[in-house]
Amino acid sequence: MSNAPLMPKATAVWLVDNTALTFDQVADFTKMHPLEVRAIADGDAAQGIKGMDPISTGQLTRDEIERGEKDPNYRLKLGESKVVLPPAAKKKGPRYTPVSRRHERPSAILWLVRNHPELKDAQIMRLVGTTKTTIASVRDRTHWNASTLTPMDPVTLGLCSQIELDFEVQRAAKEKPVPAAYGGATLLPASETTKKEPEFEPSEKSEDDLNVDAVFAKLKNIGGKRQDEEE
Repeated sequence: MSNAPLMPKATAVWLVDNTALTFDQVADFTKMHPLEVRAIADGDAAQGIKGMDPISTGQLTRDEIERGEKDPNYRLKLGESKVVLPPAAKKKGPRYTPVSRRHERPSAILWLVRNHPELKDAQIMRLVGTTKTTIASVRDRTHWNASTLTPMDPVTLGLCSQIELDFEVQRAAKEKPVPAAYGGATLLPASETTKKEPEFEPSEKSEDDLNVDAVFAKLKNIGGKRQDEEE
């Protein structure tokens, strides 16, 4: 097989010391040169290297070794690993900015700081490819070229794409905490506090009972009767 075992030199040391395999068989299995395997057997190479048992790691079986010891022309087959390791994720390094555009980064930082204050320094660093020190100097107006800086859109400058900018802005908006609504009593609006109470409108029956003219006429009659009785 084209794949070599783990730690091929240590595996070769173990096979030379613990099996009767030929140098060619060990060299073919470990993907080493036969002369290098012979040097290991003679003690001229791999001194101080501790042999690694390929049987314990599942790279060989005892039956496979015995088959190779019986037939010098047999080539050992590397056992399939029972553990499948996921492919290593590619690490994203810092964004590379061409030398011709590096002097435009402070202007892009100033544009982002003014138009999108919700962005974090780490997000600006990803978009523009700058350092935290430069961002701080632009914010504090302590940059060596602060007097001549003009805010410029990083998309227009070619430092990032519109998709990347929109993604970071939406991400910052989601991470921004929403102010909690106050659940207690609130003040009434002015329209409610200044509203006049409706005046009492008496019914037709009460208007008849409380007719002013009728009341005064009755009082007048009562007063006239009392005067006649006194005379």
